[in-house]
Amino acid sequence: MSTRRRHKALAIATALLIAGGLGALTPAAAGQQATPEADGPGIYRVHDAADRADELQGAGFDLVEDRAGDDLFVVGDAAESDRLRRAGFANSLEETVRAPGGGQRANNQDTYYGGYHTPAAQYAHLDEVAAAHPELTKLETYGESWRKTTGNGGHDLRAICITKLAEGDCARDPNAPKPRFFLMAQAHAREIATGEVAYQWIDHLVNSYGSDDAITKLLDTTEIWVVPVANPDGVDIVAQGGDNPVLHRKNANDTNGADCTGGENSQIGIDLNRNNDSYWGESGVSQNPCDQTYLGPKANSEVENTALQGLLTDLYPDKRDDGDSAAAPADTTGVFITLHSVAGMVLFPWGHDSAVQTGNDEGLRRLGGELGDILGYQSGQPGELLYDASGAHEDWLYDKLGVPGFTIELGDVDSGSCNGFLPEYSCATDYYWPQFKPALLHAAQRAAAPYQAPSEQR
Repeated sequence: MSTRRRHKALAIATALLIAGGLGALTPAAAGQQATPEADGPGIYRVHDAADRADELQGAGFDLVEDRAGDDLFVVGDAAESDRLRRAGFANSLEETVRAPGGGQRANNQDTYYGGYHTPAAQYAHLDEVAAAHPELTKLETYGESWRKTTGNGGHDLRAICITKLAEGDCARDPNAPKPRFFLMAQAHAREIATGEVAYQWIDHLVNSYGSDDAITKLLDTTEIWVVPVANPDGVDIVAQGGDNPVLHRKNANDTNGADCTGGENSQIGIDLNRNNDSYWGESGVSQNPCDQTYLGPKANSEVENTALQGLLTDLYPDKRDDGDSAAAPADTTGVFITLHSVAGMVLFPWGHDSAVQTGNDEGLRRLGGELGDILGYQSGQPGELLYDASGAHEDWLYDKLGVPGFTIELGDVDSGSCNGFLPEYSCATDYYWPQFKPALLHAAQRAAAPYQAPSEQR
């Protein structure tokens, strides 16, 4: 939930009913204590905790990617609220969380929660798009999910490249003839609206070529890569419902020696966005295998990440020397965006320490600001707006290859009715997609010269 929306919500306190995915703001949102409903977890406001984010995450609290002034937000139940108080954190219930669409489970269906696409449906969509538009698309299988590597179901890890195909296009070759824009969604399983934005972006590109001048020019000159589901095993856990945690965040790796049966916030898996070997383990992580920000037994321990890194290394040349302040050259090409929720922010490196800036800080801030202006979001380093967090995907890409990477946190900065991890499906298609369509187009157009001001581009 965005900072601006929270202030607006608190002004009308108990009168505001948040549709579907977030439930109602209870009297606790105005500072009173309350207990979440028994059918789901709640979001707790942790007061005056902005400088204690590492302490919260280290103690195993499920810290939401959101902040309001000096207050942070934690997912939990009444027992978790009590644990916060025992640890010295004053807190109050902000809202309850309910699955949208009547909590419809996926079972053998292609959708869940009122229309959200399962990983299998997302991948079937890639096949359908490629079959209908062979002149514009190429499919890529870049690895296998953890469950598939262990013979427990799972999925191939898949991407689609979209461009007006010519010789050399969409090859796993860093010396490609066209610049590349890369969009990734659902690295965190519970952030379900992000996958639908990726789904809509794919359709918009292939259906608009030849009729929309901007899209036609873009696909004539740029490769667009999309990974609609970076964590398919985790999304399956969310979609299948039942005894599975409705807010599962991590992948499905259950081999780290812990019995994670202690409730909604005690979950198997590794946080893929804390597992990359860029300043791994420095900040914003937990060492407890059942915690939501568990960083894994070692850097790059997860097959979903090593497969993604292999793909990115094949797509982008290494343009940056080692060191925090080493800069990629001004003529670097490419833009990478990973979609998350729920803060309504554009975030860029460095994530591990907001007191340290990259050698391309000016260019990152400029492009991040451009995207923020389109979306109505704040932009900055994670620690400037939220809290420090190491091992993230965009930090890894910038660290290793020099490509500008951004996390964009979806958030309803208008009415607030579409906020949260589990908004109604109509929010994904009717609110977030129209909001993101111009932003993604702008990011893709900037892939030719992302570190240069638009006026400097030829």
